[in-house]
Amino acid sequence: MTDQPPPPPGGNYPPPPPSHGGSAPPPPGGGALPTESYTPWGTRALGYIIDNIPVIVIVGIGYVVQMVTTEQTCYGGVSGPYSVGQVCANSPSTIGNIVYYLALLAGIAFAIWNNGYKQGTTGQSIGKGVMKFKLVSEKTGQPIGFGNSVLRMFAHIVDAIPCYVGFFVPLFDAKRQTWADKIMTTICLPA
Repeated sequence: MTDQPPPPPGGNYPPPPPSHGGSAPPPPGGGALPTESYTPWGTRALGYIIDNIPVIVIVGIGYVVQMVTTEQTCYGGVSGPYSVGQVCANSPSTIGNIVYYLALLAGIAFAIWNNGYKQGTTGQSIGKGVMKFKLVSEKTGQPIGFGNSVLRMFAHIVDAIPCYVGFFVPLFDAKRQTWADKIMTTICLPA
């Protein structure tokens, strides 16, 4: 025996209400919530910084290895009307270059995993999780998926081109969206 009441006339229980992970779902028809319902710019900026710290550390380590393994190469003097003595130049070693480019690839892979896969499937990158907000589709209120999340990463180029102005648009936009958010129809809501 179960502890549930009998089904209503018609024979079926109503479906459970949809879960939006604690954030307010977007209103039906794509209308806007009050501005206060969207994640503030400062919270988004801190999430962005947190997301980029691992990339900076990984690539920075590769860069330091590249710089400390430089080799000095000297070229003999040239005689003639423009005689030049011996010329020496520092350049990264082969090992330094290999370590740097491997670190660069690791940084790119991390960014794609964090901002593409993790954010696309859960709505939260590491930084968004720490700052307790999520990125969702403006139309469905659900995470946007891996492919769209990667496209959104590239859409941020539009935010950056005119002196990074697009990143500051959420300061005065009613839905607190960057231009990339407008292109991808995404919003950031508290989690």
